[in-house]
Parts: sequence; C-alpha cells; structure tokens
Amino acid sequence: MRVPAHRSFPITALLSFFLILALGTSARVQAADLDLIAAGSLAVDKSLPVSQRDAQILAARRYASFWNTGDAEFARQALDPDFVDRTPPAGRLPGLPGVLAASTAFRSAVPDLRCEVTQMIVAGDRVVSHLRFSGHFTGTLMGRQGQGQPIQFIATDIYRVKNGRIVENWHLEDNLSLLQQAGLVSQ
Repeated sequence: MRVPAHRSFPITALLSFFLILALGTSARVQAADLDLIAAGSLAVDKSLPVSQRDAQILAARRYASFWNTGDAEFARQALDPDFVDRTPPAGRLPGLPGVLAASTAFRSAVPDLRCEVTQMIVAGDRVVSHLRFSGHFTGTLMGRQGQGQPIQFIATDIYRVKNGRIVENWHLEDNLSLLQQAGLVSQ
C-alpha cells in the first residue's frame, strides 16, 4: 500500500490494526483492557502471586467498567458463568441475566450514569471495590419521571475471584441517598 507523500500515517497505527486482525478477539480484549476504569487508590496483599493479583484486579476493573458504560461485554468478561450475587434485591434474576437487567433498568432512570472506583483492596481471593456513582435522574424510576436531578451515591462490593472471574459478590448500595436525591423519599 502506497501512502501519498502529503499524508501522514502513523506506522504504529497500521501495525496495531494488522496485529488485531491477525490475533482476533483476544487482542481486541487486551486493547480494550487498557481503557478500563482504574482505582483511585489500590491496596494489594503483597503475598499474592503476581498473576493472581493481576487477574483479580482485571476482573474488578472490567466489572466497574460495565457499571460505568453499560457495556454488557465487560460484565461477560468479568463474571464467571456460575456467578452468584449473595445480596440481590428482591425480585432480581440470578447470575448474569440479573446483573444485565439491573443495569438496563437503572440506566433507563439515569442514562448518563458514571461509576468511579475510589479505592480497591485485593487480598486472598477477594477484591473490595468502593464505588461512587453519579449522573442525572432524567428517566423513570419507581413510576416517577425524573426532572434532571443530580444523583450521587456510593456502593461497596466484595468479590470472590476464581480463575480471573468474579464468582461471588456481596454488595451494599446507599439506596437511601439515591431515593432522596431523586425525590422519591423525603429527607
């Protein structure tokens, strides 16, 4: 392929393109991993093997990126096929289908939902992620139409990670703050 002299075309971009074509999906996934959410603060058990530590952090970052973007592929990469939510709200479907439905429902209420990992702790086979969610209530929640109210609340997740995938999750969200900010309960 001959590039005209008047155009600048970075050779690294061309090489990256051909590498991704040659290697297929795994290269795309690894390239996408570079854009995952990183924790503001990270504390790691230094006795963990590096490969285990990195796999656990990657699973947690993929899951946080799912909540940040709503991209179901991140959830599929992060969660084990036998994933169990140990603290589901009443009526939530089990496993990945429940997680995807929860994200879709919440994004219908807060379409610009963002998730930030303020801190992450990695020890043993666990990852604790402290999350901050923000956005604007412009959709519908509990039968009420939002008026653009700013939303900001926290959540803490405890993941058990096995073979680089989250197999269990215990979580607690500050739903009272969310409902108060949305005007669904009085302060």
